[in-house]
Amino acid sequence: MSHTDLAIRPLRAEDEALWRDLWGAYLAYYETQVPEVVYATTFARLLSGKQEEPHGLIAFADGQAVGLTHYMFQRSCWKVEQDCYLQDLFTTPAARGHGVARALIHAVYAAADAAGHPAVYWLTQEFNYRGRMLYDQVGTKSPFILYDRAA
Repeated sequence: MSHTDLAIRPLRAEDEALWRDLWGAYLAYYETQVPEVVYATTFARLLSGKQEEPHGLIAFADGQAVGLTHYMFQRSCWKVEQDCYLQDLFTTPAARGHGVARALIHAVYAAADAAGHPAVYWLTQEFNYRGRMLYDQVGTKSPFILYDRAA
């Protein structure tokens, strides 16, 4: 797979089965799962076209779906522009190391710039070493530490 074979575009209704496969693999990578209602609701939100809903991009190489990303715009109390949160990023194992994730991140950067909201941020898990090597090249590591509400 070469960079020239790669095409990235917004998700379409006819992509649902491909998206489900990719997102399911992403969730499995992070050792989690969601119920069917979350799949259906998330896909509907991704296709809504509404600014306040999540947006999705899908990557193809040689006609095969090889990656996806979800991002959303969020208001900030620290500035007038919204922030862009890159929530999910996944590439198939065969696509890793071929520039797909980098291209997806840059596609989110372009979408954020086009919307007038150039600040983009994301989170990853500590064990995602391969992803973090890329993130160190395309972003700046934040000094913030994430906390969750205790169950």
